[in-house]
Amino acid sequence: MSFLEKSRLRAARALTANIAEHLHGDLSLELWNKEVLPLGPGARDDVRIVVRSPNAIRRVLLKPSLATIFELYAEGELDFSGANPIVAARRYDHFRSVDLGKNVNRLLALRCALPFLLSAPVRSKAVGFEGSVSSRFDQGRDDKGLIQFHYDVSNAFYALFLDRQMVYSCGYFPTLETSLDDAQATKLDRICRKLRLQPGDRLLDIGCGWGGLLIHAADKYGAQGHGVTLSQAQYDYAVAKIAELGLSDRIKIEMRDYRAIKTPGGYDKVAQVGMFEHVGLDNHDQHFRHVHKLLRPRGLYLHHAITRWATPNLAQFREPTRYQKVISRFIFPGGELDYIGLTATNLERHGFEVHDVEGMREHYQQTLERWLERLYQNREVAAAEVGKTTMRLWMLYFSFFARAFERGTIGIFQTLASKRSVGASGLGLTRVA
Repeated sequence: MSFLEKSRLRAARALTANIAEHLHGDLSLELWNKEVLPLGPGARDDVRIVVRSPNAIRRVLLKPSLATIFELYAEGELDFSGANPIVAARRYDHFRSVDLGKNVNRLLALRCALPFLLSAPVRSKAVGFEGSVSSRFDQGRDDKGLIQFHYDVSNAFYALFLDRQMVYSCGYFPTLETSLDDAQATKLDRICRKLRLQPGDRLLDIGCGWGGLLIHAADKYGAQGHGVTLSQAQYDYAVAKIAELGLSDRIKIEMRDYRAIKTPGGYDKVAQVGMFEHVGLDNHDQHFRHVHKLLRPRGLYLHHAITRWATPNLAQFREPTRYQKVISRFIFPGGELDYIGLTATNLERHGFEVHDVEGMREHYQQTLERWLERLYQNREVAAAEVGKTTMRLWMLYFSFFARAFERGTIGIFQTLASKRSVGASGLGLTRVA
């Protein structure tokens, strides 16, 4: 073993011991030479963070950021053994990990960094979305390109972790024992009941995905469905599925931007389930105005979207957090979240009456954990389908968001509104259970 290699191992041991003092984790670190170091007093070694090479430590020391962790995990330079990422994440306190940068002995870290900085740098592989993202739709924002980056990965890949209906949004779990398939079927039915769907109702599904909601609405409620998507892969799948089920006379799917639909008052009901996060904050006014225009008087709109906490000073809300920056780069380019108060305000500003707001964050936590477990169990097949980098990024993304919903740092709400008109709402006196 060379002197440099011995120096690196000594430095890694010292730095890990100092981290363990502050992290108090119940997992271990496995170095590139297979040596295992505890990350807290009495920590078990059945679940490990694996460091594949000294270069991983070098990159973290040079750029200690969440983006670096995502890059290293995607590339396989960092890994987890013994469990999927969310199980590993539950073995340490998130807030202790966030504070490591200010609690770790900086002089020690500087000394430990030297053996790793002596080697020639290994350039990181390009992962994530590298293009520019315009903020406004009317100023060159390429929503089709942004959507296809995420959704046109592979239908076969998504089928490895989604339910039978290929629903890529939050399920609804009456109990913790409810299966993913049943939770998604329950969610679809609750949406149809919230919209008070009747036979012959004209339903527009904005960002219809693989067609699950439209199929349920047409088959179970007799609705006339119209779905639009910007994903070629989703379009191809949905059209074939609808034809296979014999529902082509009741459902039309288009590869089209919903803002290009020019039929004022042409719909009785409109649903947007998990698409709004892609619109961008600068385009919210245009979104609500357009949905309002498409609905008949007292037509119903169901708005299902992930949210952030409102900041104490709302002028600072638009400043992206480090988490937003990472998710925008690696998972959802151009994605931005609002807060539930802004949703309700914008609906009222643009001529809607808000009837119901339902928080569902724990339901999304359960959904993500099931997606992650399915993907983890199928990780070899997934890697063969889309490559290890994409497979690993999706696992980290599911873990990241599941923990965020678990902690309550992000939420998700279904909001039911109608196109405002004088008089009775026509919804009846009870809430859909």
